[in-house]
Amino acid sequence: ENNKLSIIEINCETDFAAKNLEFLNFSENLSKLCFELKGDLNNLKKKKMKDGNSVEDNVINLISKIGEKITIRRCNFFDNNKCMNFPYVHAALKKNIGKLGVVVCIESTKFNQQIKDFGHKLAMHIAASNPLAIEINQLDKKMLEKENEIINEELKNSGKSDNIIEKISRGKLEKFKQENTLINQIWIMDPNKKVKDVIDDLGKENSITVKDFVRYKVGE
Repeated sequence: ENNKLSIIEINCETDFAAKNLEFLNFSENLSKLCFELKGDLNNLKKKKMKDGNSVEDNVINLISKIGEKITIRRCNFFDNNKCMNFPYVHAALKKNIGKLGVVVCIESTKFNQQIKDFGHKLAMHIAASNPLAIEINQLDKKMLEKENEIINEELKNSGKSDNIIEKISRGKLEKFKQENTLINQIWIMDPNKKVKDVIDDLGKENSITVKDFVRYKVGE
């Protein structure tokens, strides 16, 4: 099954450079190395490429040719044997190369066609809906505190009483949690369902679990 996948983000400064054939070829070669090295960024930078130069040296060579800053920003590797990984690249310039890439990792007792279709659609959903975590308990606590502060700041001068403000604040924070967690998001294929409803519908005999995902948008 498709249970080994890597994803890498390589940044340049303009669209012009991003479409440069040399940059695209370099990115492709780097992507293959990233897979071989299981997403280890430090090893990747030191790794020798086919021409005998290290990746770092070839980045420097490419910068002097293209005249733009190029950075290898981040990468990730998925190899959970119990899972199947579903990739999606939005508006790909070339096979598997684009400005927005997603990998989602799903565990299931059987990967029938229906579940594979769901996996591909879920990767597209993540690209469009940009969840911050799979479930509410995985959301970053500091981020939630900050969000709460922003909400309270907005309500502070509303002239409402404290207990009403607290109620509204709680509601707004709950809405933020729902909108930013994958399983609670509105399913992009059917606005009457949440992602967890779709999983429930599919999962009666298949027990589907979303284990992990990454969404890389260039430069964010």
